[in-house]
Amino acid sequence: MLKKFWNSLNKKNDNTNEEIIEKDDLKAEEENLENANKDEDINANDMNEDDKEVIEEESIVESVEENIEENIEENIEENIEENIEEASLNDNVEAGKIEEMSLNQAESDMDEEQPQKNLGFFAKLKEGLSKTTQNLTGKLDELFKGHIEIDEELYEEIEEILITGDVGFETTLKIVDMLRKNVKKKSIQDVKEVREELKLIVEEILSGDDSNLKLEPKPAILVIVGVNGVGKTTSIGKIAMRLKSEGKSVLLAAGDTFRAAAAEQLEVWADRAGVELIKHQEGSDPSAVIFDAISGAKARNTDVLICDTAGRLHNKKNLMQELAKIFRIIDREYPEATKEVLLVIDATTGQNAINQVKIFKEAAPLTGIILTKLDGTAKGGVVLSIKSEQQLPIKLIGVGEKIEDLQDFNAKDFAKALFSSN
Repeated sequence: MLKKFWNSLNKKNDNTNEEIIEKDDLKAEEENLENANKDEDINANDMNEDDKEVIEEESIVESVEENIEENIEENIEENIEENIEEASLNDNVEAGKIEEMSLNQAESDMDEEQPQKNLGFFAKLKEGLSKTTQNLTGKLDELFKGHIEIDEELYEEIEEILITGDVGFETTLKIVDMLRKNVKKKSIQDVKEVREELKLIVEEILSGDDSNLKLEPKPAILVIVGVNGVGKTTSIGKIAMRLKSEGKSVLLAAGDTFRAAAAEQLEVWADRAGVELIKHQEGSDPSAVIFDAISGAKARNTDVLICDTAGRLHNKKNLMQELAKIFRIIDREYPEATKEVLLVIDATTGQNAINQVKIFKEAAPLTGIILTKLDGTAKGGVVLSIKSEQQLPIKLIGVGEKIEDLQDFNAKDFAKALFSSN
């Protein structure tokens, strides 16, 4: 449109110039025919009129040109500003991609009103265990419906279902043995009552007075260990937000100095939780970070210090040496602190989680387990193996991506949710 207008304007200018030239020729001929004085006056008058017309036309052209230039400059400036804003936005988006999906999800969970909050912890637990329930107790329910009497075949099929449900061989034998004895002791005759007895045995195995986080007396220090990818950083962030919401002062230590962007990810959580973070450069000594963090916690009179650690398993010897050095620093510099050493386990790994527990028990004085991603697996039966075979309490379980989905472990609620009918 602008180009068309400009061409029209140029065409008008050409026509105007042609008219001026013709009028100039006519005036020249009149000068030769008439006397000098008269011609001079006439030409002077004609020239004044022509000059006025030309000046007016030139003014119009200049005015239009100025308007066009101004519009072009304004459009260019607007486009430049829009492009700058869009480029800046794109840069911010790319920068935000440092954090994993779990983080973006966590931010969304904080901002959005979730109707599921009204469901309560038990409903969320039941929903989170739905895959395990279908794989384990769903098969048990089908088994009990198909049996009329309590016989050896029933016990054998219970064993098979528990083993395939990632309960583990040793734990399965223990459960079935306890079931046999209880059925005989209580003179149970109805197959339906066997199911309830099995539920009570599961609850008994998982029960323990040490399942709650020990944060008293203050100050307290939580050391979080585990292999890369199990959800250590996310768990630390959720714990920090939870403790901060309870009115506790929290300080984070970015002790995983070997994994790329580990400190940056933890820093995002620290910002969201509104807590401070102690970090060093990537590749620095993890024990130095913990030392500085303890000094910072003392200076700030912090209630809870939460320490991240490296999760490399490719060299077991180095892992043990690094963790041993960290715990020497803690024992020497923070002897008065209440200590929790929590191993984060990904529930989707099933029985492989037992091997991780064994390795980290050799490297660190574990006091409990954080079991994540229970909502994404049918292998939740591994909880029983960890508690029964490794004698470690389950402290926290993750049954979803939301902040509130990292729950305190409750054996009674877990067993109830696991054996609940849909």
